[in-house]
Amino acid sequence: MTQLRVTTAGESHGPAEVCVVEGIPAGLALRSADVDMELSRRRKGYGRGARMAIEGDACRFLSGVRQGRTLGSPICILVENQDHVNWLDVMSAEPAPAQADRGAPVTVPRPGHADLPGMAKYATSDIRDVLERASARETVGRVAAGAVCKRFLAEVGVSVRARVIRIGDIAVATNGSLVDPQAIDWDAVEVSSLGCDDVAVSERMRAAVDVARERGESLGGIFEVWCWGMCPGLGGYASMADRLSGRLLGALGSIPAIKGVELGAGFENASKSGSEVHDPLELRTDGAGSWIARKTNRAAGLEGGMTTGMPIVLRAAMKPIPTLTTPLPSVDTTTMKPTPAHVERSDITAVPAARVVGEAMAAQVLASAYLEKFGGDSVPEFLANVRSYAAVLEERGLWRRS
Repeated sequence: MTQLRVTTAGESHGPAEVCVVEGIPAGLALRSADVDMELSRRRKGYGRGARMAIEGDACRFLSGVRQGRTLGSPICILVENQDHVNWLDVMSAEPAPAQADRGAPVTVPRPGHADLPGMAKYATSDIRDVLERASARETVGRVAAGAVCKRFLAEVGVSVRARVIRIGDIAVATNGSLVDPQAIDWDAVEVSSLGCDDVAVSERMRAAVDVARERGESLGGIFEVWCWGMCPGLGGYASMADRLSGRLLGALGSIPAIKGVELGAGFENASKSGSEVHDPLELRTDGAGSWIARKTNRAAGLEGGMTTGMPIVLRAAMKPIPTLTTPLPSVDTTTMKPTPAHVERSDITAVPAARVVGEAMAAQVLASAYLEKFGGDSVPEFLANVRSYAAVLEERGLWRRS
């Protein structure tokens, strides 16, 4: 079994964001442009703050890649924080000299942020020790690692895409069948400044963001991640750790500000009867043989913690950004007096960016599941194992590659 491991490091205003990806086989074609494209998608989105105008987010491979191909060794990716030059003294790793601008300690926590529980956990009196890593800037490393995993999954024909389906109370109609990912206009998703494929709804979302900005408010929303092209049988049911459903739900739930995750219409299905929720099986036949298939995909691509071969569809609900330009009431932890919450530079909404992070997290989980099942120290070895498995499934009539 080959294991995929992803580690990220970096503070929001520190020198750089870094990720290390271990377990990717040798021989995978990988360019910095593959990573930069995903980082660029993360930066965009109507409602983002001024920070995105500062950062260029260009990656640099420090290890694991030579002349456009992976070596099989750990891949280390660095993305410099261009805003760090404005925080050299405040974020210095060495004790600042007496005359340096160390920055005033942040002592007023923001409701909804990691500020107050982070102070308790790490016994710090300066919230900046907490907020620098708790910041969503941390997701740069996740997206960089996700870009590597997307390239790896492309070798076996797996795609991972996401769209925004709600900003505030403005939402698009969703497809209950969850069968055909191409029913979504993914080109329109990428053109949209909100990551939404419905032009009319996108305009309403923009208007809602404008109203929130004027009121000093922030907005949350929901994004939907589609993953397709997987073979059945990834994941498992023998232990808690094997279940791919739990790993995917947890991966998306680990994204900052995500408060709810479901597979397909998971919460809605809880109110229905079994005959309305489960996908009947049917036998299909053509000149090449017979196989078992499904017309519907209400299971959203997972049964018993394993892939079914149908698209995996996840939905994640993001709360409004905790930093408000019209701040909520708080308490100064030094004076213990009531005061408005601390204000950091922030977004009005980050749901369009969060969808890109959602893609990255889903890609990491799926790449890990493929490596666990098929292994391989090189891409040719890995692909040979996948082809062998697919051939057996087709011979037994348990799956037919589309």
